Amino acid sequence: MSMNQGLEGVVAAETALSMVDGERGELIIAGFPIEELAPNATFEETVRILGVGEFLDGDREIAPIAYDVLRAAAERKDDPMDALRAAAGVGTAPLTTFPTIVAAYWRLSKGQEPIRPRDDLGHAANYLYMLDGKVPSPKRERALNTYLNTVVDHGLNASTFTARVIISTGSDIVSAIVGAVGALKGPLHGGAPGPALDMVFEIADPSRAEEVLRRKIEAGERLMGFGHRVYKVRDPRADVLAAAAKRLLGGDPLYELANAVEKTAIRLLEEYKPGRRLQTNVEFYTALLLHGLGLETPLFTPTFAISRVAGWIAHCLEQKLANRLIRPQSVYVGPRGRKWDATRTAGGRMH
Repeated sequence: MSMNQGLEGVVAAETALSMVDGERGELIIAGFPIEELAPNATFEETVRILGVGEFLDGDREIAPIAYDVLRAAAERKDDPMDALRAAAGVGTAPLTTFPTIVAAYWRLSKGQEPIRPRDDLGHAANYLYMLDGKVPSPKRERALNTYLNTVVDHGLNASTFTARVIISTGSDIVSAIVGAVGALKGPLHGGAPGPALDMVFEIADPSRAEEVLRRKIEAGERLMGFGHRVYKVRDPRADVLAAAAKRLLGGDPLYELANAVEKTAIRLLEEYKPGRRLQTNVEFYTALLLHGLGLETPLFTPTFAISRVAGWIAHCLEQKLANRLIRPQSVYVGPRGRKWDATRTAGGRMH
């Protein structure tokens, strides 16, 4: 029996939701190239083309028990993803309530009272409003819409696969979403944007980029924000978010610094690791854009979840249309022929 570690190269589903071409650097969402869709559509429009528009009709407010869960999590100083996972499990409308959960927990963790959602604001604007109580400018709203659109779906990644496995058992969508949140929490899936920004801040000045990056590479450190399991060329989402960051930040020195770091990193990675094709991935400009929107690093992955939950729900519905229990096999590599000696002790003894 052949085996593929990590299921790499194994086709486990057909989907009409997104297409990822790692060799050509393409991402298509429901027929639209990401470069066409992300900067122009609202998040609500993107949700509708994924076929889950009816889930936008849910109430943005969360139940009192969810606030109780978040208050308890804030007292324990839980990670925001832990708080999201816990509160998501007591609701019934994850797409509309995720922004409320994340914003409410963030404020509670800072000793502030949550701000209730507003029905007269769009999905992106409402999230920013609930974080700081200020209705965002059209420029900030557009930047967040672009980000949410860019990361809404991305093939059969770990969290999406988790959701499809759970729903394939006949379980409910909320259970599938909670499982997906758990998968996203892992640093190998959803935890890299923060370190990418930390690296930029550590460099601090474009003139130091080569010195710092050479030292990191020679020390065997991974350059966060570069390289991808699927993309062997530049991640197309990086292009979209780089353009969005430029529109948002204008001539801000931070954008110029990040741009210089990116160019130097790509050059040095090719020098030290020729042929590996380690290019900019989505995390690098995610960090810059979300920081430019005023979000602190612990909010980066929960904000990703606010978008990706739409993709998770869409995959759940798609899985249910032609469902077959997802149940791969494993290859046993343990011992054989062991004997149980029941005469030595009452509990028996293994040999």
